[in-house]
Amino acid sequence: MAHLLNTSFISTTKTPSLYRPATLLAQPQLKKPTKIQAKIREIFMPALSSTMTEGKIVSWVKSEGDKLSKGESVVVVESDKADMDVETFYDGYLAAIMVDEGGVAAVGSAIGLLAETEEEIQMAKDKASTNAGSSSAPVAAAAAAPAPVEAAVSVSAPKANDSAPKAKSVTGSSVHPASEGGKRIVASPYAKKLAKELKVDLSGVVGTGPMGRIVAKDVEAAAATGVVVDTAKTNVSVKPDAGPKVELGSVVPFTAMQAAVSRNMLESLAVPTFRVGYTISTDALDALYKKIKSKGVTMTAMLAKATALALAAHPVVNSSCRDGKSFTYNSSINIAVAVAIDGGLITPVLPDADKVDIYTLSRKWKELVDKARAKQLQPHEYTTGTFTLSNLGMFGVDRFDAILPPGTGAIMAVGASQPTIVGTKDGRIGMKNQMQVNVTADHRVIYGADLASFLQTLAKIIEDPKDLTF
Repeated sequence: MAHLLNTSFISTTKTPSLYRPATLLAQPQLKKPTKIQAKIREIFMPALSSTMTEGKIVSWVKSEGDKLSKGESVVVVESDKADMDVETFYDGYLAAIMVDEGGVAAVGSAIGLLAETEEEIQMAKDKASTNAGSSSAPVAAAAAAPAPVEAAVSVSAPKANDSAPKAKSVTGSSVHPASEGGKRIVASPYAKKLAKELKVDLSGVVGTGPMGRIVAKDVEAAAATGVVVDTAKTNVSVKPDAGPKVELGSVVPFTAMQAAVSRNMLESLAVPTFRVGYTISTDALDALYKKIKSKGVTMTAMLAKATALALAAHPVVNSSCRDGKSFTYNSSINIAVAVAIDGGLITPVLPDADKVDIYTLSRKWKELVDKARAKQLQPHEYTTGTFTLSNLGMFGVDRFDAILPPGTGAIMAVGASQPTIVGTKDGRIGMKNQMQVNVTADHRVIYGADLASFLQTLAKIIEDPKDLTF
């Protein structure tokens, strides 16, 4: 520091004040990390929906050291309702992965680091190591969450052949409970896209991702070997019945979707609800369906259309109360329909169902179902419903009650249409196909007379469905 003291400012002051200018002169050294941080950017866990508080890393599309271009997919994240590709906003290099595949991170927390140049990759890795050391406890807790699930998946493999080679052990775990015995393929969106490009049959690929999910590297490995697909097909077709698909007595943590459903169900308990049932004849609707089914029309779309037309005449049933102090007459009639998918439930939305023709509505519904089962729905495609339908009729269920989704005014449970002996108006006995519908409504906004009038209108539309094809 001899040269620092050789200044007119320091030489004219008292000795105690020497430390102040020394400190001030040393501050520029602190700017160096700031300069590095400006070029080493953190990749944050995004909020993919309004209810999402944490996300799970399904798969990293890129590996450490890979060059990235703005708008390119970097990682696939599982939110509470869907798997979504997360893109980078900058050019650079994926320098460090801070949360591995299968790991969980809070919204807004860093999951990786992006370096601007290759020279800064090592700096970013050092930074990641420092951060990991300072927050080892939270990271360990997040990483430990999926562990019980992975254990449950791989239990059946050692029982089949303890002394078998590793390759057979992996194949034994290829059929995961989430894939319904191999009938439904569980893969990340990027893996599916890559499989189409490489012409790989995903039904024979062994998933190594979280909970047996197929990720990009599995597809690349299958394409490279060429024989993995055919070999896996025979294994998948034989081994589903070899033993239980889950370990009985095991404790499995909720998936992100199951956790979201749990939160919504608890929230719905705070809403005072009541239920009204109604019997509707479906002979005319069934006849119309037979006529237009060949044109791609689905029964779900027909029920959604009929419901939307009835709601147009009874806007209070399409209203919603969110704060307990006021309610909103929704400007659009968006029919949400409950769909069961792997590991949970989701409600794709048919927007403006009262205005869209039945053929377009059917095409839209098929598109939404495909996206829902691939976990590729965008938030606006499942969060904007104003009235919900839940249909268990295809399972032979004749009646049931549905739980009101938070933020909506009513939900209608639809049972199966069944032949029923009825008394006709002229006093004779006849046979009609009838279905039971039960509506659960928010009693703060909707009253018994409102639902009764709505159900009468709905019955008239279904029993004389000529307006459905206009």
